[in-house]
Amino acid sequence: MTGTPTPAQIAARAEARDQVRTELRSRAVGGKTEPEAAAPRVGPEEVTGAQSIVRSLEEIGVDTVFGIPGGAILPLYDPLMDSAKLRHILVRHEQGGGHAASGYAHATGKVGVTMATSGPGATNLVTPIADAHMDSIPLVAITGQVASSSIGTDAFQEADIVGITLPITKHNFLVTDPAEIPRTIAEAFHIAKTGRPGPVLVDISKSAMQSRTTFSWPQDLQLPGYHPVTKPHSKQIREAAKLLATARRPVLYVGGGVIRSGAADLLRQLVDLSGAPVVTTLMARGAVPDSHPQHLGMPGMHGTVPAVAALQKADLVFALGARFDDRVTGKLSSFAPLATVVHADIDPAEIGKNREADVPIVGDLREVIGDLLPELAREHGAHGKPDVEGWWRQLDEWRRTYPRGYTQPEDGHLSPQHVIQRIGDLTGPDGIYVGGVGQHQMWAAQFITYERPNTWINSGGLGTMGYSVPAAMGAKVGMPDRNVWAIDGDGCFQMTNQELATCTINDIPIKVAVINNSSLGMVRQWQTLFYESRYSNTDLHTGHGTRRIPDFVKLADAYGCEGIRVERASDVDAAIKRANEIDDRPVVVDFTVSRDAMVWPMVAAGVSNDDIQYARGISPAWDRED
Repeated sequence: MTGTPTPAQIAARAEARDQVRTELRSRAVGGKTEPEAAAPRVGPEEVTGAQSIVRSLEEIGVDTVFGIPGGAILPLYDPLMDSAKLRHILVRHEQGGGHAASGYAHATGKVGVTMATSGPGATNLVTPIADAHMDSIPLVAITGQVASSSIGTDAFQEADIVGITLPITKHNFLVTDPAEIPRTIAEAFHIAKTGRPGPVLVDISKSAMQSRTTFSWPQDLQLPGYHPVTKPHSKQIREAAKLLATARRPVLYVGGGVIRSGAADLLRQLVDLSGAPVVTTLMARGAVPDSHPQHLGMPGMHGTVPAVAALQKADLVFALGARFDDRVTGKLSSFAPLATVVHADIDPAEIGKNREADVPIVGDLREVIGDLLPELAREHGAHGKPDVEGWWRQLDEWRRTYPRGYTQPEDGHLSPQHVIQRIGDLTGPDGIYVGGVGQHQMWAAQFITYERPNTWINSGGLGTMGYSVPAAMGAKVGMPDRNVWAIDGDGCFQMTNQELATCTINDIPIKVAVINNSSLGMVRQWQTLFYESRYSNTDLHTGHGTRRIPDFVKLADAYGCEGIRVERASDVDAAIKRANEIDDRPVVVDFTVSRDAMVWPMVAAGVSNDDIQYARGISPAWDRED
């Protein structure tokens, strides 16, 4: 018989519970705990399932939820009104809520949270969930489901959202027992944040929300089979260090995993120590400062010529948190044909998936680079630094011969590259830039200088039109003291611009640059190059000619935003400065740009990177100085 615990034992147990709770919350929210995280909780108490959801979110440390109510999730919205810790932002469309949660997560490093009701509300979240899955964004989506007794009967607004999202979530849950709510919420956040981040869906039946239950926060998590490997194998680290220390033509190929792991500072040390050139993918812009002398820019379909050439001629490709996707490799069989490959990633499924790795390293990149640095220093101490002078002479020649640039349009309209470059110049490296998808996305990646991680946010893997405005809204909520620009196209903008109403009502003063070429620009570019300039269904009628449908300045005014139109190059700077100075409402700037401007350099889909075009009809001669 154990007997009655003494007051000292009770206090010790309470302290232990608080420590566990603090640790769980720290892991779920991103490694940082707020003062209230360690505050002791009273023992189990009677609540409804809906109240249990709210309490669980408070325990985890959530501060912002993007959502919209509906029948099945309505029980949750009643106790949500009573929470002093949760800010709910009522979006105008579930897709907007999902992208806003993604933008918030990307900008802050925390888990983004979105809510929707059953049926069409939940299915409207499919696109942002898939988007977060492709780009490894930590996201928790909470959806209402019809009552437990109605599941499987094709009840009104019933949809099997768990089944629908199985391929595009890291994990998902269906909760019909209200007693399981706290543990499920805790597990969802832990899974979303740890290992390779990603979206987790929690579908909760309406009956579970309405039922009475006992709220009790879990003291530990039971996740059999879920054990992400974070610590790399020391043998693989030693082998990788030896290769990096002896390669004559190395390239550090950096992907978005470096940013997700928070390893940018360590990466900078590795770049400096190794002396190797570095390329940063579309998802990794800012992981290494653009101003760093060893940075060659972005590789891939619309990457810089030096970045693409370096990978093609490298004898060592040292991949960190990258997945060798088709937009980087081009024709895979001809990608980096001379290179030994070191591939480090938190997700073992990525290693060897597209390109066989000679040295595979599974681990969190903070751990990987942290272990690699002293090992590389030891290699240098024993054998000296590698001779890469000849390699740098070749790289610098490519940089001089093929610099970043563009030609001025001949049709009298603005140059989109100039507009985007000036937005970056006048806003500066502390700004956050959120791209839509298409030509403007590529120009924003190319012509804005990124000096810090988490300042470039875009839909990289899924390529989701409509991403920019709601994601910028979420980023601004998470980082309210930063200027946040949505760099959007006139096509993308029309998919989700209703979230400007959300921004106006909730005092979220984002800036929107509509790069208005009156076309679906990237599709039109492909039609020009590959379809004999047959422009089938790409004219949007938004900016050129006498009609503007819609008129974006009038639309901005209707949403309570400041609307500005710019048609002359001499007005570009003044409009950007004015937008940056306005902080009490959103701003929409309609830049009327040339529809004939194209994104260069370019590697056509399915073509070898060796066939990159610097501009139309101009292909570099790789072997000129080999």
